Amino acid sequence: MKLISSVLASLAIILGLAVNTAPASAQVYIRVGPPAPVVERYGRPPHRGYVWVAGHQQWNGRRYVWVAGSWTAPRPGRAWVAGHYRHDPRGYVWVAGYWH
Repeated sequence: MKLISSVLASLAIILGLAVNTAPASAQVYIRVGPPAPVVERYGRPPHRGYVWVAGHQQWNGRRYVWVAGSWTAPRPGRAWVAGHYRHDPRGYVWVAGYWH
């Protein structure tokens, strides 16, 4: 019984390491380009200096769905670079927004 539980524990550790070492930045290429963005009305920021992060069309595996934009706290000395779809011969791939 001890041998079985020891083997199971070892397998769990190996499986956990395999899952945790998988690349976090796997890219999904989509054959169909995204629809036009939705025009959002976002009003005034909740606090001074907040930045509007525009919504975007997100691929859910079968179709695009709209993800609404939101306000985010500023990062002093940095600028927000909006997310966008990049197109290449393999299809469209989402490039997430980031602070630069």
